[in-house]
Amino acid sequence: MTDKAHFPTVNPVKAGLSGSCPQCGEGKLFKGFLGLRERCSNCGLNYDFADAGDGPAVFVTLLVGFIVVALVLWVEFTFQPPIWLHLIIWLPLTCILAGGSLRPLKGLMIAQQFRHSAREGRLDTDD
Repeated sequence: MTDKAHFPTVNPVKAGLSGSCPQCGEGKLFKGFLGLRERCSNCGLNYDFADAGDGPAVFVTLLVGFIVVALVLWVEFTFQPPIWLHLIIWLPLTCILAGGSLRPLKGLMIAQQFRHSAREGRLDTDD
């Protein structure tokens, strides 16, 4: 990692949600939709530490699932539309909500990993 003394403290929530570098807040975190760059083009921070894994997908599934299922039940019990109308409404909405929230949540998790110096778990072994 580079020396943090040269960079002001960056709000990890703001940097993560905007897809910016968690160290300088200026460089881009992503290349493409979900792929990470090798390093920041502004400060040179190596993104090897970043391992969001399946965390963002789990949170998106739970959050979007809760919202969509609550809306589906409300619409069904209030208006009782035909099943084809449910499909036309809820399938695109689910895809839009999931796709729109996956990248910001992945950026947020990576920014939090950087902020808290989270690393892979290791066992202490006394030889």
